[in-house]
Amino acid sequence: MSHVVISGGGTGVGAAIAKTFAEDGVAITLLGRTEATLQQQRLPFEVCDVTDTVQVQAAFEAARAQRGPVTAVIANAGAAHSVPFAKMTADDLRGMTEVNLIGVFNVWQAGQADMQTAGAGRLVAIASTAGLKGYPYVSGYCAAKHGVIGLTRALAVELAPTGITVNAVCPGFVDTPMLERSIETIVEKTGMSAEDAAASLHRGNPQRRFIETDEVASAVKWLCSDAAKSVNGHTLSLSGGEI
Repeated sequence: MSHVVISGGGTGVGAAIAKTFAEDGVAITLLGRTEATLQQQRLPFEVCDVTDTVQVQAAFEAARAQRGPVTAVIANAGAAHSVPFAKMTADDLRGMTEVNLIGVFNVWQAGQADMQTAGAGRLVAIASTAGLKGYPYVSGYCAAKHGVIGLTRALAVELAPTGITVNAVCPGFVDTPMLERSIETIVEKTGMSAEDAAASLHRGNPQRRFIETDEVASAVKWLCSDAAKSVNGHTLSLSGGEI
């Protein structure tokens, strides 16, 4: 049976991805920092911080022991921080890099050994359109997500002979708790209403809407299927035509 490990699996996109795979009878291990939110998904989980290599390795060892070799790793954990570049600190940049880029590296590296042995596997990052273009006031986030795209493309070529594919899904604004926090930040800093703040973010998408979590989950499921076995090093934009 397939065994999919999903970081940031307690809420939002990660939870939707987990539900999609679980409905097909796939063994799931969720990773996250907050046990309470992981428990709400009613799926197997391991508590860990993806920025901590030791914690990640221990979580994968436990998952492997209980649910078998890992066949796919979905690196979904991430965070966004908004600040003007002139006020951004080196620690701000490190924080964005740690969770959004190093976190991807850690979970991919922890899972790929099983795939090397099997001669097949899937590594997927939930990146962002911020990995494909720039946005104001989130330069640290954009830098980290661009790093994820670079890692994806390089690793795809490196691992191609092994039967492992490496891809990134790049959604625009997704209707999740993280988006709600972004809207709250806009309201706080500009005095806009929540409705106007949401509309300002809508305008970036030619379809004038937010991406739904199930759309991201379906894209990930396809990338992990046999139908996508030749798709490698790809950045799949889910943005209504923005990019």
